Amino acid sequence: MLYILAENFYAAARRYNRAAMNTATSQAQAIASHWSLQALNTFGIAATARAYLRVSSSADLQAVRANTALSTLPRLVLGGGSNLILSGDFDGLVLHLANQGKRIVSEDNTHIIVSAQAGENWHEFVQWTLVQNLPGLENLSLIPGSVGAAPIQNIGAYGSELKDFFHSLTYFDFLTGEICVVDREACRFAYRDSIFKQELRDRAVILDVSFALPKQWQPNLSYAELKHELTTTVVVAPTAREISEAVIAIRRRKLPDPAVIGNAGSFFKNPVVSKEVHAVLLEKYPQLVSYVQPDGSVKLAAGWMIDQCGWKGKSLGAVGVHEKQALVLINRGGASGADVLKLARAIQEDVRQRFGVTLEIEPVLV
Repeated sequence: MLYILAENFYAAARRYNRAAMNTATSQAQAIASHWSLQALNTFGIAATARAYLRVSSSADLQAVRANTALSTLPRLVLGGGSNLILSGDFDGLVLHLANQGKRIVSEDNTHIIVSAQAGENWHEFVQWTLVQNLPGLENLSLIPGSVGAAPIQNIGAYGSELKDFFHSLTYFDFLTGEICVVDREACRFAYRDSIFKQELRDRAVILDVSFALPKQWQPNLSYAELKHELTTTVVVAPTAREISEAVIAIRRRKLPDPAVIGNAGSFFKNPVVSKEVHAVLLEKYPQLVSYVQPDGSVKLAAGWMIDQCGWKGKSLGAVGVHEKQALVLINRGGASGADVLKLARAIQEDVRQRFGVTLEIEPVLV
């Protein structure tokens, strides 16, 4: 159930409205027109926004809401732009989250609560927690994007998900103008999903995120590739820092750097099927890569299926499939949103024809 935590509301409101709200007129003057978004999306797609605002605080959002001309425009909230595919120019207002700051909030007998502003870089935040000797997020190292975007997607990698350490977050509600603080249950986290991709998609702007990091930390080596990486470096009892370094090494080997080759990270979700469907597929494809889930369902490796369909390293126009990881589509130069979707649809159709499974696109399509 979505709610505002009563004991936190007034404190949050004071924190985010400490600076006086700009008038609608001065806010309108801060809006940029026909702003290029090419450098703001990691796929490197050339597109422009009708209007653009760099957001430093909730006061900026309050002023947008109070401005009739701005509040009626379609809105696109941008963080690091790493999970986004632009299909063309955006005929609306881009709100680019740039608020900064991270801190240790509190602690109890079992956990230490840390918080980061939405505009913080996710990987830099993870590294900061390790410098503070606060383990827990190390398996999520080097995931591109911002802190504010991380809960929307419920990011995950190498046996860990954001929800495993999530405590609460603060968001601005464009519908009511309120600042809301919600816990994990209210966020309705699922596999690469949350309420912020559903009911609150066009309504909420995340302002900060808090995490509960365990005092009694145990390494998470459930992911076979990570465990193997640590074994090859002869690490018997790895520290959180060593796990982070192993994750970084694996990701750098397998995944292209968005600063060098345009991409949006994993392009398709790993599909989840029933155990009955899995049994049929396994009989036909004994090498099928799959992972049994706690509820008995089975998650299939989308990258393996794409590879089996012969797409790894192949291109369709200006967009291609990465040579080392079939789950990643890349911009080979001058790609448009239409080019990306054309390749994605072709891959989906081939996987559907061969395996009877429909791949779901992971990045947000705008």
